[in-house]
Amino acid sequence: MEYLESLNEPQREGVVNTEGPVMIIAGAGSGKTRVLTYRIAYLIDYKQIDPFNILALTFTNKAAREMRDRIEGVVGTEARNLWMGTFHSVFARILRAEASRLGYPSNFTIYDTDDSKSLIKSIVKEFNLDDKVYKPNVVLNRISGAKNRLISWREYLNNPVYRADDESNMKPELGRIYKTYCERCFKAGAMDFDDLLFNTNVLFKEHTDVLNKYQQRFQYVMVDEFQDTNISQYLITRKLAAVRQNIAVVGDDAQSIYAFRGADIQNILNFEKDYPDLRMIKLEQNYRSTKTIVNAANSVIFKNKAQLKKNVWTHNDDGNLIELFRANSDNEEGKLVASSIFEEKMHHQLKNNEVAILYRTNSQSRAIEEALRRMNIKYKIVGGLSFYQRKEIKDLMAYLRFSINHNDEESFKRIINYPRRGIGDTSVSKMIVAANDHGISLWEVLENVSSFLGGRAANAVMDFVTQIKRFKLEIESKDAFEAATQIAKSSGILRELYEDKTVEGLSRYENVQELLNAIKEYVDDPEKEDKSLGAFLQEIALITGVDNDKDDDEEKVTLMTIHMAKGLEFQHVYIVGLEEDLFPSQMMLSSRADLEEERRLFYVAITRAKSKLFLSYALSRYRFGRLKNCEPSRFIEEVDPVYIKLNKKYTSSEPVFSNTPDYTKNFVTGMKKTVASRPVRKSSYKPPADFTPSDTSDLQAGMKVEHPKFGYGMVVEMDESGANRKAKVSFDDFGEKTLLLSFAKLRIHKN
Repeated sequence: MEYLESLNEPQREGVVNTEGPVMIIAGAGSGKTRVLTYRIAYLIDYKQIDPFNILALTFTNKAAREMRDRIEGVVGTEARNLWMGTFHSVFARILRAEASRLGYPSNFTIYDTDDSKSLIKSIVKEFNLDDKVYKPNVVLNRISGAKNRLISWREYLNNPVYRADDESNMKPELGRIYKTYCERCFKAGAMDFDDLLFNTNVLFKEHTDVLNKYQQRFQYVMVDEFQDTNISQYLITRKLAAVRQNIAVVGDDAQSIYAFRGADIQNILNFEKDYPDLRMIKLEQNYRSTKTIVNAANSVIFKNKAQLKKNVWTHNDDGNLIELFRANSDNEEGKLVASSIFEEKMHHQLKNNEVAILYRTNSQSRAIEEALRRMNIKYKIVGGLSFYQRKEIKDLMAYLRFSINHNDEESFKRIINYPRRGIGDTSVSKMIVAANDHGISLWEVLENVSSFLGGRAANAVMDFVTQIKRFKLEIESKDAFEAATQIAKSSGILRELYEDKTVEGLSRYENVQELLNAIKEYVDDPEKEDKSLGAFLQEIALITGVDNDKDDDEEKVTLMTIHMAKGLEFQHVYIVGLEEDLFPSQMMLSSRADLEEERRLFYVAITRAKSKLFLSYALSRYRFGRLKNCEPSRFIEEVDPVYIKLNKKYTSSEPVFSNTPDYTKNFVTGMKKTVASRPVRKSSYKPPADFTPSDTSDLQAGMKVEHPKFGYGMVVEMDESGANRKAKVSFDDFGEKTLLLSFAKLRIHKN
């Protein structure tokens, strides 16, 4: 057993203490996978336990495969006989063998998400309910949440709290849909993913002989990533281990970040209460990161009250201080990060695949992607699509393109029935064929659709044509942002996405808002002479024209949300968008539990870095089409200032807003501020109802002006050199702004 010699003392304890309940608290980078692997190998190799009697549960198939391969490397092919896999795969195996006990066939179908949504869609239609209210995503999310809390459709229907909640959300029929959905699945001999857990609980509860059989079979039960379990998963594992109590769980409460998926941190925090004779082993030595990164992470997570105390440490070098970037805007933040990566590559031979950029929400990738493209730095999006490849973005872009170019066939096919207007694929094909057969444009077919189609489809197409013509007028009379916003609203895309309150739906809505933000930023840029929607689309086409997906073997910088980064590590990590209401998220500030989950998310982000860590925030960011002044995240201040420094080279020299406190000086001077003492930046200016812009043809330096957004200011400099006159104005509340006078709405004050 040479492998035991490679372990430190706590790791060795985690391997050889095989009897009774054990909880291994594994700090970030402490080698938990090695411990779990060797623990199983030790049971087979030294304790002579039959692999058929060992159950090891993971959260991903990849983790199960990697662990099985490692074990096989130690004990040989016997490892293939382990009961090892994800919760869903292992419990599906049990349910196949015991399906008849629950009235299912042994070859029952497993419905994926699309299957489930399709069934829900059919039920909603049969009930004559509004499919805009009872969207499949929303309904399935509600049913899934109930099943993961082990709430059957019977309990759901009989619970007045759930009924009242559904009624307040204008969805009083959810209980009836849940009941019918379950009945139809059962009739079809099908289970969805949530049923694999729900029905395993039912099986063990109602058939004690079956439970006893598996209790005898599984002499040793192990659970990886225990902090991510929900109540359903925990109850099953606790029942299976109830006889011998040889249960070992491995995890880190500081990395519990999946509450939105149903994970319950109380499972790991209260594990000791369920097993009073528990042996707790703490893996606290970090092998991944520098001392600076480890200590900085500790200083942050220490602020959480709900936690299992541990002291993560490392023998690694001190390493570099954490570098903090301050940008004037999110676009500039992208440029600063891209420039820093370029320099690190040039000076330190850093490879692209050694770098990760982490953000709180997918919509933040837009500015980062554009900056990386401009500097020709190859990148990949993990766990999602590149910003301009996301469905919701392509949908709105298709509306914008078709409103400009009525013969864009690809855009036409994408939007003609989205949002749904009763125009089927057959009707679309007929119109395209008609254009080809008659040698006329697609738009001519649409304008004369009654010659080619009849009935409701023809009426729907005529309404669509009228809508597109209206959009064309908007584009010709308004700037890019005003036109795009009107199209997003009138097309129904914004409403469609806004009404989907699932996590995925909110993300898609945020992405569309981010596209509108990009258009607003384009319009507000004084360097852009052409503010039209056509000019914006042309610029985006040039930026996204480079195919970043070619040469898949090429090394690329990794972009991903922090949730996707869990379990990964990189030499250099950039955490961007560290601003209040963004990270921590505005939706996670209603309770201490939510805020502590956000802090754990920040901890996970920090601990992905091996050698260098960079943090960045913007002083302003477009949100919902308006430029918002941003406040640095409280999490920046929670990093012990001895481990962080302001990077002056890649930091804007002047804040956008003249009344913006420079929080970064805390890190330069080594002084701390409390979050409570932080002033809130607000402008007291409100535009008067009678605001009317003045003729600015005679505008000169020294004149006092008023702007409907930035308030009062003074012209400090005029620029008459280009084709368009510009004015640099120093505003009382927002500092200096350079404005293009052909678009700026300024009222001149003579006195």
